[in-house]
Amino acid sequence: MSTPNVTVVRACLRAGAGGSPTAVVLEDGADGAPLGDEERRRIAVAQSTSHTVYVRQLGDATELRFFTAEGELPACGHGTIAALALLAARHGGDGPYRATLRAGGREFAGRAERAGGLITAAFDPGPVDLREPTEEERALVLPTLGLAPHEVGPDVRIAGVGRERVLVPVRTRAALAALRPDLDQLKAACDRFGLLGAYVHSEPSPEGALAARMFAPSIGVPEDLANANSTACLAAHLGGRGTRRIAVDMGDALGSPATITAAAGPDLRVELGGAAVIVTEGPADRSA
Repeated sequence: MSTPNVTVVRACLRAGAGGSPTAVVLEDGADGAPLGDEERRRIAVAQSTSHTVYVRQLGDATELRFFTAEGELPACGHGTIAALALLAARHGGDGPYRATLRAGGREFAGRAERAGGLITAAFDPGPVDLREPTEEERALVLPTLGLAPHEVGPDVRIAGVGRERVLVPVRTRAALAALRPDLDQLKAACDRFGLLGAYVHSEPSPEGALAARMFAPSIGVPEDLANANSTACLAAHLGGRGTRRIAVDMGDALGSPATITAAAGPDLRVELGGAAVIVTEGPADRSA
């Protein structure tokens, strides 16, 4: 009995290189028994990717489900970009590919367009909730990152798009690159408050260029190569300060440079974007 094919897509490339390897499984028309949730978790491990996205057509909408080795997530930005890229490649035809996507209990628009071997994709990640951290959250989470109070900017925020995470500003890219968080302590702190992880970012340039690192040991991802939904959260936050477009470099500490773009409208609704390339395709491994 055959198993569904898994395609590895590098999402959120920088200048056509790097990106976050993401496993994509198209479930429509797959032969064999459906994968259970435990098997879904294993595929990311077997493919050496941090995330897997499962794609299924439901009427007029395309359902996306996201898994890491630890379990299911309500949303995954670079996983959405990877899925859109593969759907656009399979769709063929001229002009942009457009789809109504369903994930995390909502429907939203996504689009993608091919230019040679590269595919650019963009989507609406949904409304962003922003709040200031409590004193307890600040006191327990920030020290796990190895940051003294004077090394952290004033605009620490708890932000949610599907699940809350903490946004932590540092002054320079050098300070960001030097971070050596205590991942066990960070996991314990995030688990206590139900946080996805810590997204640490430099201050944006006047043009909106900055760098970020995302630490998410609570979902089995010590450091994420490209975290698009956290970038959406930051875009909404910075949009309220007048910076409406950002381009965020990630992945340098892991040797795979990635860039995510985000634009916040007047209502602070965000559109996320990134470039992707399809890498490999083959049978999904159920035994990892």
